[in-house]
Amino acid sequence: MASLNFDHSSIFNNNPLDPEEFRRQGHVMIDFLADYYLNVEKYPVLSQVEPGYLRQRLPESTPYNPEPIETILQDVQEHIIPGLTHWQSPNFFAYFPSSGSIAGFLGEMLSAGFNVVGFNWISSPAATELETIVVDWLGEMLKLPKSFLFSGNGGGMLQGTTCEAILCTLVAARDQMLSKIGRDNMRKLVVYGSDQTHIALQKAAKIAGIHPKNFRAIKTTKSTSFALSPDLLHFQICKDIEAGLVPLFLCATVGTTSTTAVDPVGALCHLAKDYGIWVHVDAAYAGSACICPEFRHFMDGVEGANSFSLNAHKWFLTTLDCCCLWVKDPSALIKSLSTNPEYLRNKATDSRQVVDYKDWQITLSRKFRALKLWFVLRSYGVAKLRNFLRSHVKMAKVFEELVAMDKRFEIVVPRNFAMVCFRILPTAMGERQPKRPSHQNGNVDNGHKVLEEEEESSNEVNQKLLESINMSGRVFMTHAVVGNVYAIRFAVGATLVEERHVVMAWKVVQEHATAILSTN
Repeated sequence: MASLNFDHSSIFNNNPLDPEEFRRQGHVMIDFLADYYLNVEKYPVLSQVEPGYLRQRLPESTPYNPEPIETILQDVQEHIIPGLTHWQSPNFFAYFPSSGSIAGFLGEMLSAGFNVVGFNWISSPAATELETIVVDWLGEMLKLPKSFLFSGNGGGMLQGTTCEAILCTLVAARDQMLSKIGRDNMRKLVVYGSDQTHIALQKAAKIAGIHPKNFRAIKTTKSTSFALSPDLLHFQICKDIEAGLVPLFLCATVGTTSTTAVDPVGALCHLAKDYGIWVHVDAAYAGSACICPEFRHFMDGVEGANSFSLNAHKWFLTTLDCCCLWVKDPSALIKSLSTNPEYLRNKATDSRQVVDYKDWQITLSRKFRALKLWFVLRSYGVAKLRNFLRSHVKMAKVFEELVAMDKRFEIVVPRNFAMVCFRILPTAMGERQPKRPSHQNGNVDNGHKVLEEEEESSNEVNQKLLESINMSGRVFMTHAVVGNVYAIRFAVGATLVEERHVVMAWKVVQEHATAILSTN
């Protein structure tokens, strides 16, 4: 006869969505996260664990019997949190922000709670229709041309990441071009960006089948603040056409990853139009700032582009993942990405009066991402969102001023938004640097060599400085190398950051710089 011994968790086992147990555990989880945010400032920002640490701490196999939420969360506290790099810490100044908010979190929770799969309209009409509304709302806040909105003849959607957005638009551009020149000419297609364009473009080109030799990363220079030069692009396009190749796709960037450089969107779009090139504008980080009138000019010329994207999960209080993509011609995406199996046929789709987002993206399944963006837009409104962004720019200016006051440092590139690129100057290393040759001997080559040695030495010192800062656990920053210069990137954008954190971060930089320069 079967055993009649029951434990407390057996009820939960029989109903994994028991409402009362869900209510109880939900409260426990919210309290846990609230305490986490309350204490996140106290944790080392960059995780201090060694590779493989977690396997040594956790059991080798799945537990046979259920474990209570309290036990699991205790292990989260003791074993998982030490292995986190705390992106929500106010002392996180690395990469670009992944800003969170109560609204973003609760919208994500509601999305997970409903757990609908909105691949076509009929699978959850609200998921599709809310998405079409919020992308138009945000597009209007950005003053995107009507041609990008559903209220015009275009449309938008919420992808996971910029990588997905670029891939989808590149595939659409590819098929559009091949329908004109024949699929046999696939190997002739050329994709353009700069050496500052996000690696997502190169990855998308690989996946889309662009020949590796036909990917162009055009060199940028300090003289143009590392923005893509229309003249150099034009030269490359002409060169490719002479070689019998077909220019296909250009990715222009508003706010590059390394330095937040801004490509001249208008001039690039004007040039691309002459050659029938699809232009995608990637504003993953900086696009959010363009809801502020004083930053909107960085997008000037976007009316000449074919598609535009920004990541609301970077600097717009919307939790990962949420990439907003707008296109002027949704039919180009649909022609490339649509699939219509019999088991998904329905009257709404056949009527052609609805949007089926499965035909705008790579995957079939999709989350109800529109909920969290809707929550953010409604909870904070345009005014508060603008003030949130402006506060970070203001704090970046404070940091920039602090750097400028210390003669050992320099700002490497002009600041555009809320990120400052800086470094220790070669001159700060004093007599440890190689002596520059006298101009009297006329040995120009030797002079260049000495300058190169100085830069190499400076790069090494700045790399040591960044490593030392990050290992302290007090703040976390990352780096970029532009024009052969190693620069430290200080990106303000964490939701909880205040000016005191910025000032403290600069003191940490100064302390570690003094220690390194005295012992280097």
